[in-house]
Amino acid sequence: MSTHTLNVPDGHLAYAREGSGPPIVLLHGGALDHHLWDPQVPALAPRFTVVRPDLRGHGRSSTPTTPFRHCDDVAALIRQIDLGPAIVVGLSLGAGTATDLALEHPGLVGRLVLSGAGGDSAPQFRDPWLVATVAEWNRAAEAADAEAWVDVFLRIGAGPHRTPADLDPAVVDYLRRTAMQTVIDHVRPDAVAPTALPGAIDRLAEIDVPVRSIDGELDAADHLRLPREVTTAVTDGASTTVPDSAHYPNLERPDHFNETLLAFGLSTAPE
Repeated sequence: MSTHTLNVPDGHLAYAREGSGPPIVLLHGGALDHHLWDPQVPALAPRFTVVRPDLRGHGRSSTPTTPFRHCDDVAALIRQIDLGPAIVVGLSLGAGTATDLALEHPGLVGRLVLSGAGGDSAPQFRDPWLVATVAEWNRAAEAADAEAWVDVFLRIGAGPHRTPADLDPAVVDYLRRTAMQTVIDHVRPDAVAPTALPGAIDRLAEIDVPVRSIDGELDAADHLRLPREVTTAVTDGASTTVPDSAHYPNLERPDHFNETLLAFGLSTAPE
């Protein structure tokens, strides 16, 4: 694996690059980093050039202090490394970013894979469990209670049907450790949240590339609904679920997730 840095307005993106072949860009979820995709690299790198950025405000990338959009950062990355159009895979925050990228920079996206979100980078939740849990999460943030914030984050990852104790301890360790490090490294008074793409949900039919969603069957109802709003709006869209997993199916069931991703990516990889 080689690590690199790309300068962007008011900061930089750090990213890992490995493998060779058609390009595939993996976008992590909120509060996490590019290591979210560690279980996918051994399966993908022999077949693809795998690019894994830390989105701004995460990992080794800079903390944003002026208005920005994640999709523009990723577009700059794909252009800089001359790998477009790419298969773009996004989970949660990364899925919203991937959808925005396909709408705002369509020439850079050859295929789109979403997990746990998509359609709107600032979604309105409807599921009572998720609405209540996110409200608790926001209260922890307002109280600057990092431990409580991370605890709620883990519960969202486990989904409404389980608790973090039901997950593999190694998965919980990665999620807890990385989320806490994100708070330590990037939560500060001058930090700026990313700008959402207004009206994205009404533009989904503009996406003219194949779209697939790979979601954990035990995830919250909204996290299952959001990617399906994309796959049903486009001409070539389909959804599948990974059993015995919730918001992070790539961590909980990596073999199943990888097999599904490869079946899509290898059959439809951009020329």
